[in-house]
Amino acid sequence: MNRRSVLAGAALIGLAPPAAQAGQCAQTQRGSGDLGIVIERASGSILIVETTGRSVLARVEGLGDLSHAAAVFSPCERYAYVFGRDGGLTKVDLLDARIVNRVIQAGNSIGGALSDDGRLIVASNYTPGGIRVLDAGNLTQLANIPAIGANGRESKVVGLVDLPGRRFVYSLYDCDEIWIADFSRSMTPELTKFTNIGRSPYDGNVTGDARHYLAGLFGEDGFAHIDLWEDHPAATRVFEGYNSGRDRQAIYKMPHLEGWGQTGATLVVPAAGQHEALTLDLNTMKEVGRTQLHGQPVFCVARPDGREIWINFAHPLNDTVQVLDTHLGRIVHTFAPGPAVLHLEFTPKGGEIWISVRDANRIDIYDVRSRTKIADIPARSPSGIMFSARAHRLRS
Repeated sequence: MNRRSVLAGAALIGLAPPAAQAGQCAQTQRGSGDLGIVIERASGSILIVETTGRSVLARVEGLGDLSHAAAVFSPCERYAYVFGRDGGLTKVDLLDARIVNRVIQAGNSIGGALSDDGRLIVASNYTPGGIRVLDAGNLTQLANIPAIGANGRESKVVGLVDLPGRRFVYSLYDCDEIWIADFSRSMTPELTKFTNIGRSPYDGNVTGDARHYLAGLFGEDGFAHIDLWEDHPAATRVFEGYNSGRDRQAIYKMPHLEGWGQTGATLVVPAAGQHEALTLDLNTMKEVGRTQLHGQPVFCVARPDGREIWINFAHPLNDTVQVLDTHLGRIVHTFAPGPAVLHLEFTPKGGEIWISVRDANRIDIYDVRSRTKIADIPARSPSGIMFSARAHRLRS
């Protein structure tokens, strides 16, 4: 990438390129390891950011409806694939700050995943349901797999994540099922289907060792669980009946399992309809604790070393973030960055955390150990923050 390209990218938002400082990437040749994107949900645009200098490199516009958006990154970290609510899938070149390709692959999409070899991009869809498989290079469609359950209904797909070996696992919201699609042999996948896993799975994720897939259940108290390492895996329940004997509160925003709080042999997940986080022992698959929180949790995000879980909350208590110390087993810090905290993202080694404060139109950057704010970045109604280091994780 030449200097003219960098200046052109900076000009998109009226910024001059930052002066070179010790330890910062050169402006004439930039690596991709410290890059990321910020979703500007109201304007269909993204900011390309770099963590080394905590700066914005460019704004890229024309990505459609980003009111619910997600992204994954190519193995080389150069390209971001952004999934929009309008069914759009946009491939963005982070170094050249431009859209490489954009397709409308469905009517309503909520996310997707990239195969472990980086060649297949898979979108999970609400309308018309099912998944679409595209070539990660040119975004041509390779396969369309409807999600029609044992009840004969076509279903929305949620909780889609990639597994080793060109495999993907996902949940069928309208059919109470979990499927594994194996594309290792052809674009006609081998499908493994788990039925009657619990009512209305709303989201799912897999642990970092690609062993445990959990789907949260909206229609009942609990989570569906599949041990993917078993020769003959089966769907079981964990956290079953965690609301037993008490009322579930009105839910203003569904909890998200993306970016969940896995730390060692434990997993911290948000409870639906309660001001609580639930802790699971992954060795025994038993609940081992509950933590009372400020509000209904949305994201429970583990610091990369696992010592802390940073948590944000649903409306109307969404101006606050709490820090759960996993060693002490209690909340150790509570602070209020501002109105409508939507997302949290740690830098790759966990020295900083970037927080989107939607209604203040900014990204706040905090030093994790001192818990002090060290910078902020203007942004238009920011929501998701995603760094390119995600390219090398088995889970979101």
